[in-house]
Amino acid sequence: MTRRALAALAALGVLGACSSPAPAPALSGGESMLKLRSAQTRAFETGDRTRVMRGVVATLQDLGFMVTGADAALGAVSGRKFTTGRNGPIQELRLTVTVRARDEHRTLVRANAEFANQPVEDPAAYQNFFNALGRTLFLTANQAD
Repeated sequence: MTRRALAALAALGVLGACSSPAPAPALSGGESMLKLRSAQTRAFETGDRTRVMRGVVATLQDLGFMVTGADAALGAVSGRKFTTGRNGPIQELRLTVTVRARDEHRTLVRANAEFANQPVEDPAAYQNFFNALGRTLFLTANQAD
């Protein structure tokens, strides 16, 4: 390399060191975060928060999760299960679900999943959970176990 090329590389390195770091993806927000939150949240047509909490616990168990925590006062349920990928090691899937009253007749449920310590951003994964929860709530509302 010529002296001029080395000097240019050194200058780029110094400028790069002086620039401010990019914001952390979790704190940057933006449209993608809004889309993810939309996929993670569903409103159910019931004001019975306790019934929804019980439904979340039952759904997690039906999906093979071990319920690791439930706090009725906070409206939070967490669970985990271990899965294996194709020819891969065992990985942990964690799911945290919050339940809160939206109004007298609706309850909001938000699910947040991590697989192998990485956030799950696929809307289909959340849709599967909410479909199962909807079936559970329907069955319990109609007294069918």
